[in-house]
Amino acid sequence: MLYFTRWKALAIILTALVVCLCAVPNFFPEARVKTWPLWAQRHLVLGLDLQGGSYLLLEVDSNYVKKEKLDQVRDDARRVLREAKIGYTGLNARNDAVEVRISRDNELQTALSKLRELSQPLGGLLGSNGQRSLEVADAGGGLIRLTVPQAAITDRIRQTIEQSIQIVEKRVNELGTVEPVIQRQGTDRILVQVPGLQDPTRLKELLGKTAKMEFRMVDEAVPPDAALQGRIPPDDEVVPEVSGQKLVLKKQVLVSGGDLSDAQTSFDQRTSEPVVSFKFNSAGARKFAQATTEGVGQRFAIVLDNQVISAPVIREPIIGGQGQISGSFTVQSANDLAILLRAGALPAPLTVIEERTVGPGLGQDSIEKGELAAYVGSILVIVFMLVTYRLFGLFANIAVTINVAMIFGVLSLLNATLTLPGIAGIVLTVGIAVDSNVLIYERIREEIRGGRTAISAIDAGFKRALATILDSNITTFIAAAVLFYIGTGPVRGFAVTLGIGILTTVFTAFTLTRLIVAGWVRWKRPQSVPI
Repeated sequence: MLYFTRWKALAIILTALVVCLCAVPNFFPEARVKTWPLWAQRHLVLGLDLQGGSYLLLEVDSNYVKKEKLDQVRDDARRVLREAKIGYTGLNARNDAVEVRISRDNELQTALSKLRELSQPLGGLLGSNGQRSLEVADAGGGLIRLTVPQAAITDRIRQTIEQSIQIVEKRVNELGTVEPVIQRQGTDRILVQVPGLQDPTRLKELLGKTAKMEFRMVDEAVPPDAALQGRIPPDDEVVPEVSGQKLVLKKQVLVSGGDLSDAQTSFDQRTSEPVVSFKFNSAGARKFAQATTEGVGQRFAIVLDNQVISAPVIREPIIGGQGQISGSFTVQSANDLAILLRAGALPAPLTVIEERTVGPGLGQDSIEKGELAAYVGSILVIVFMLVTYRLFGLFANIAVTINVAMIFGVLSLLNATLTLPGIAGIVLTVGIAVDSNVLIYERIREEIRGGRTAISAIDAGFKRALATILDSNITTFIAAAVLFYIGTGPVRGFAVTLGIGILTTVFTAFTLTRLIVAGWVRWKRPQSVPI
């Protein structure tokens, strides 16, 4: 156990050195680090509790998700029945179901068969139980009821959360913030932590907007009086304008915001006012060109979050796939709209249900107290090892110092976020690291009391303590892994530092310390062990 080949010893030293060097960027100003090569710019990021910032807990509107699902079922049912040329009346959504009455009895079974094709197995574990996205039943009297089960609603909420997380991340990153934490919490909530952001007002405005943009035609055939009295065709609806007036629009969406490929802030060359220039992808450009070609001389409305922000007249076909949105924007409001359009529309509204702001002063106080705890704990451990094990205690302290440097190196290499619980995990790792050395040294003492020579006792101590060290560290690592996968936020930060610390502990306590002791043995050839 005490014999190392030259290449093995060199590999151990180089591994420790390279990993420790990864922590070096943390000791230089960020402006200086940015001038280095990209591979050398990896460093620790302070978490929300250490540098201050904003904390938001968002909740998805589950009622909106349910309504959207029912509207989709209703539209799909209308499409299927029209394609099959089946007569029907009274197609509407009610509670958790969509009902439609088939006009002719001889078409009832055909309608049931066609509508049941809309039902699909639910994905994941639910699909294995045979649950489906839609239940189609004959309610009697020619009435067909399409019911959306709760399992399907839950599955749609899950999909909505996953899609919303991606869009929220794009919007937050557009603000130029550093290392935001965006993750799911529970079944219908999203946690957003943005370190360094002291005023969350603009962030809340960006996250609170659905940014669902649609291009729809204005129905000029409906008189204003009829629209005010609610007497409009079934394929139309009244939508408010920014000015407060109302327009009657076709429900059919010509082009949606999902067909946008880019949106940027610019200035109108005639009025010098801020506008938002947009560009469609190939599919969107084709649909937009067709719609504007067929609607020359008519008005089309640009609808954002169920509000008309512009309704110009189509003077000529727009075939370039580009356009601009104007509407008395300020530079910031135009920029915010461009951010929203680039990031995409949220599938459902998000509501801020919890908000916290941590000031930089409180973060600095946390750093100072965390450092104090780390220094005091480390000093006490170092003194204990020196007093108890003398020269071998010095060897252990050297290994523990390298261990801590390696932890910071690995965290820096991963661009990990360091939180206050993470500092606690590092302090705990110091204790775990010396605990491994204590097991080795006590085993050496037992071998000496058993009559072994110095070198034989040292060799046996390392060899026989290995199993115990691995058992204790593996069980702790399993606990850290469980905390990481189940926990959120600060708990995961603690688990990350603890898990990395366990890996570096096994390396330093059993490999690096053994290398140091082996070098001392070859140099001194001791007749007794100073332990």
